[in-house]
Amino acid sequence: MLSDFFCLKYPLLLVQIYGLPADQIYATYFGGDDKSGLPADFEARDLWLKFLPNKRVLPFGSKDNFWEMGDTGPCGPCTEIHFDRIGNRDAASLVNNDDPTVIEIWNLVFIQFNRESDGSLKPLPAKHVDTGLGFERLTSVLQNKMSNYDTDVFLPIFDAIQQATGARAYSRKIGADDADNVDMAYRVVADHIRTLSFAIADGACPGNEGREYVLRRILRRAVRYGTEVLKAKQGFFSGLVKVVVEVMGDVFPELRQHEVHISNTIAIEEASFGRTLVHGIEKFKKAAQDVQGNTLSGQDAFVLWDTYGFPLDLTQLMAEERGLAVDINGFNIALNEARERSRNAQNKQAGIGIIMDADATTALRKKGVVTTNDTFKYTWFQDHESEIKAIYGGNEFFESASGDVRVGIILESTSFYAEQGGQVKPCPVCHIELLFGNG
Repeated sequence: MLSDFFCLKYPLLLVQIYGLPADQIYATYFGGDDKSGLPADFEARDLWLKFLPNKRVLPFGSKDNFWEMGDTGPCGPCTEIHFDRIGNRDAASLVNNDDPTVIEIWNLVFIQFNRESDGSLKPLPAKHVDTGLGFERLTSVLQNKMSNYDTDVFLPIFDAIQQATGARAYSRKIGADDADNVDMAYRVVADHIRTLSFAIADGACPGNEGREYVLRRILRRAVRYGTEVLKAKQGFFSGLVKVVVEVMGDVFPELRQHEVHISNTIAIEEASFGRTLVHGIEKFKKAAQDVQGNTLSGQDAFVLWDTYGFPLDLTQLMAEERGLAVDINGFNIALNEARERSRNAQNKQAGIGIIMDADATTALRKKGVVTTNDTFKYTWFQDHESEIKAIYGGNEFFESASGDVRVGIILESTSFYAEQGGQVKPCPVCHIELLFGNG
């Protein structure tokens, strides 16, 4: 398999088909690790020497040329192809040195070990080669651009962002040169709309846990940059799905197939987050200005979350951008105190409705109970029937309830408008309260 790659794919694609100059190509291989008892990968080196001179076939240690997926799991040595954008020079010292003019474009990992929990390496019974080529990086090389963002993979998305926001045109600035962070915002929004479009097309969805929470954070970051830096109006982000489909839809037909679903999913998340964003940003700025030292208090972070619906992870992100940390322990203390006050108030005052806190709504999601469908609030003068999805007693869920007990029921759908985060309609006869919302 390895020899097939070297004899066919590498010279045929990069040199013969794409026309890259062979004298600007460098290869790396695993040079061994005495501490781990791993020998150098001379097989890969010798195969490279059939195509490249010795000075452009370079050994590197575990940091650069031994791939691992994490603390445990499949791993192995790798070999890489690097390209010198400049040419007509000896660029060996720039390989694997974070130099933008010499970039890695292809990687092969020889998956042959499993990293055990004790740190040892156990040979795998079945070994294989995992290969990947950097699409955007190769595009920048073929189009003679110094940045992925200067290629036709991103420029149409930048044009759409400018049309949607009215911001100044993208000007390729980075770091201190990008004083107003506008170019950074372009890159963030473009990167994130692509990520979300592909992920949602593959069946993922922004949510509260695991990979879904990663997507939610990505979406919120993009919306914040668009709103705060590019001065975009609400709804701009979901509108960018169209240009992603135009750019990538021919190669990835699932984007075109699921375009409406992708756009609607992002629009719902965007609208939900947009309602809390403006007020939360202003309150955060005020709290950050009053910080003594370099830590935003847990109480301030809690007030942002509790009063203004501002997510903790976004508070952390914005704090990091200002060189501040967030007192997470203080936040958790304030959160637990608030939950306890809420539960006590429910027990002492029968007139106050059953309140569902974040723990309760999270438990519902784990049970597969989705957010109450309130689209029927737009249907006039019609009776509405709904299915009971859960029964809540203030501290726990029940399979059933009877007698003189105060409970709340979560419905599949409602024809009522929500009030203050979830409407409560008490029944004067049976002491049942209808909880419309679930997050």
